[in-house]
Amino acid sequence: MTAVVEVPASFDDRSFEAFAAALAAQDGTGRVLVDAHATEWASPFGLVGLLCAGRALAQRGGGKPLLTVPADADVARYWAHTGFFEQAEPLFEIHGAVPKRQPAETTVLLEVTPVAVAGDVHRVVDRIQTRSAAILDAELGLDAKATIGFGMALSEACQNIVEHAGTGGWVAVHAYTWRRRLGRRVVVIAVGDAGVGFRHTLEATQARRYGDRWSDATALEAALIHGISKYRDPGRGQGLRGIRMWAERWKAKLSIRSGTGRIVRVPDWDEDVPLADGLPPFPGAQLQLVVPGTVREER
Repeated sequence: MTAVVEVPASFDDRSFEAFAAALAAQDGTGRVLVDAHATEWASPFGLVGLLCAGRALAQRGGGKPLLTVPADADVARYWAHTGFFEQAEPLFEIHGAVPKRQPAETTVLLEVTPVAVAGDVHRVVDRIQTRSAAILDAELGLDAKATIGFGMALSEACQNIVEHAGTGGWVAVHAYTWRRRLGRRVVVIAVGDAGVGFRHTLEATQARRYGDRWSDATALEAALIHGISKYRDPGRGQGLRGIRMWAERWKAKLSIRSGTGRIVRVPDWDEDVPLADGLPPFPGAQLQLVVPGTVREER
């Protein structure tokens, strides 16, 4: 029997929890249909999350999961523009007409791109450097210093997959107007994998220190706030801390989800829970960085 996991109509980091809960409810004994038929929009986080789900379902057994293409032709075309279907094809049995991929729209700064080894990280940063500089300056109104840090943040987020996930992952970067929450142009980075997660990575060195408090959430706190790494070398573990400091400088929102925990660097323009535990379990780690434009840009 095939179980159905519905993709939310508007699929982003907030609606992701409902998707994760539905996925966690599957026992792995039968095939799973990931139903995106009614999906009307997906953020980079949503698209990367779908790929992580596909890999996780394949690892559980029960046969290759199925995926339905969004019924809305514009949505399906946009997913094709982002390169999502090319990355989904090895993971899912896709049902529905997949539009032919056209050159990526200018809003797609980086198509959904696989990351598995260090060379992938360098290629990702090289591909996005020129386009991101133009967007951060012309569209978001940020100065040149932001561009340098943006490349660093992107590189460190991808490097986390290479060094800690134990499997490959994906990255996507888009620019669009965030009308519902902010009313400004934003650039959104999403990086995700279906690997071992933060808790497993830090277990050997940190579990005893935290005792009964040890959880996915405290592992995220240790990594992001305290700069703790599985490596004992001096200076290691500062990558995420560097991303957080850059996010604070440019009033960006940084969120990381892993296992049953989620940690957020909440800017003054957003309302979110800084640290959450007991969420529906989802493998690996998923990071999102939302960089807002200045007020000047909207005048």
